[in-house]
Amino acid sequence: QVQLVESGGGLVQAGGSLRLSCAVSGRTFSVYGVGWFRQAPGKEREFVAGRRWNDGMTLYADSVKGRFTISRDNAKNTVYLQMNSLKPEDTAVYYCAATWSPRAFSNREYDYWGQGTQVTISS
Repeated sequence: QVQLVESGGGLVQAGGSLRLSCAVSGRTFSVYGVGWFRQAPGKEREFVAGRRWNDGMTLYADSVKGRFTISRDNAKNTVYLQMNSLKPEDTAVYYCAATWSPRAFSNREYDYWGQGTQVTISS
């Protein structure tokens, strides 16, 4: 099992920045990839960014490319999502996720999920 705990959400004005953190614990040696997803009210959950655990390869949704960066602190087993140039449409609950499967990582179908953290962007 892998446990994920997000933190860092909050209320920010449009154009501002926010950094989300995800503490990863448990069987971290089994993790193949980690990612961030978000779900806005009335909308389906959507993929935001992913990172292969060992070699750092990253993937981004088109809507956040150039604005968001996913990274990992190896010593702390913590994954970050740096969000810059935030827009009101970025408002959502953000979830950290992990998977042990290369196929699941490729398909964006993750196995383990955090509880989510609210991000609200005011215009």
